[in-house]
Amino acid sequence: MTAPATFSVALAHETATAHLMADLALLIGPGDVVTLSGDLGAGKTAAARAMIRYLADDDALEVPSPTFTLAQAYDLPPFPLVHADLYRIGDASELEEIGLSPMPEATVVLMEWPERAAGALPPDRIDVALSHRPALGSTARAAEITGYGKAATLVARLQALREFLATAGYADAQRRRMAGDASIRSYARLVRDDKSVILMNSPKRPDGPAIHDGKSYSAAVHLAEDVKPFVAIANGLRALGFSAPVIHHADIDIGFLITEDFGDVGVIDGDPPAPIPGRYETATDLLAALHRQRLPEALPLVPHVTYRIPTFDTDAMLVEISLMLEWYLPDRGVRLTNNLRAEFVLLWRNLLQEPASAASTWMLRDFHSPNLIWLDDREGIARVGIIDFQDTVLGPAAYDLVSLLQDARIDVPEMLELTLLTRYIRARREADKSFDPAEFAATYAIMSAQRNTRLLGTFARLNRRDGKPQYLRHQPRIWTYLNRSLAHPALASVREWYVTNVPPPGV
Repeated sequence: MTAPATFSVALAHETATAHLMADLALLIGPGDVVTLSGDLGAGKTAAARAMIRYLADDDALEVPSPTFTLAQAYDLPPFPLVHADLYRIGDASELEEIGLSPMPEATVVLMEWPERAAGALPPDRIDVALSHRPALGSTARAAEITGYGKAATLVARLQALREFLATAGYADAQRRRMAGDASIRSYARLVRDDKSVILMNSPKRPDGPAIHDGKSYSAAVHLAEDVKPFVAIANGLRALGFSAPVIHHADIDIGFLITEDFGDVGVIDGDPPAPIPGRYETATDLLAALHRQRLPEALPLVPHVTYRIPTFDTDAMLVEISLMLEWYLPDRGVRLTNNLRAEFVLLWRNLLQEPASAASTWMLRDFHSPNLIWLDDREGIARVGIIDFQDTVLGPAAYDLVSLLQDARIDVPEMLELTLLTRYIRARREADKSFDPAEFAATYAIMSAQRNTRLLGTFARLNRRDGKPQYLRHQPRIWTYLNRSLAHPALASVREWYVTNVPPPGV
């Protein structure tokens, strides 16, 4: 049994309490239970209100005390949350009446007066015990934070985060929640003296079940296991003249970074959002400039330590597209036989020989609109700020161009895609007369089919395994991109298999 983890914090005023609750909010996720204990007037509701407002990114959000309603549900951007007050319940048997027995799934529970249901509290939970400190001022409090069971690790991480912020000089900075991504990372904007930086929380990726050659999915496809690749690639990109964030403070062992804030001006606009053609042209030029360079396969990380960029080989590509077999096709009611599986793998193994043998470059992997920031005060391709590259591998140049021109989250018109594909090919051809446009176009189509096949499976998995149904709305767009690429003659055999065996996404 894991021993509880505990640490204490002095809170001089309500703002300090709000900072503590924001730091805790950065680390928790669906299924976590946070209890708030303490005497009347100790500040439990104020602490709960601070966390809810942080998660909502709305300082004016009405957050009433649930003393009389007992439980109040909030549909917050990162996850649903239930704020409960157990002061008026008689015993733990009443938890079922207010929807807390069993605890709701895929939801954060924030519970005041947990001692009223002491016998029914989950073994894995975080308790924030608040107490008055009148000697320090009328609004001063102390908080003792304890993690029980599996939450002990999270509380230890919270303590490390608080120490990291203090050492970096940002303990008193205002915290603003930032939207995350589909990973385990989370982000906050730290504001101090009207200047802001980005706090990245990047815990070490937990090992999943072995699915290929004794490796987990993330290891098999070379996803970043910790924050070290981000640091190495960021420094490498900046050394080449590209706009990646400057890293101001780092704890690469624990996984905390404070980086330059590029702001939030993107390369898309409108409702629904659509590409801004001029900015997409610059992003296309950036890729052409990156891909025509001879790039190192290893980069310095810290003194006497280098980071070696992994290779996106055929096995990694096959593991990625197997997500269609494991998640997408079962969702569409397809019963896979061993023969169908074998046909799928053989077709793709043969098809992937060409991109696997092509010249490799830094494949940033997620070079698309959510990860591109427009920096109007810079010049040329430096106006495109790149913020997501920790999963970089050595692979075919066409992959990142597919990521940009077949953006999974917004519609890129086919005419714009073709115009920018031509622009990229022209730029590469001007820099290197041996560059083969027809060969690149074929690789582009193959990598498009590979990426979009993987995304259909990824988004099905995010829905069914991770409780994130919002990603399903992108599947029809991905299906459209996939069919564009399957029209290329190089994919004729794969296209025939898909027509026979792969139904379109549900409406």
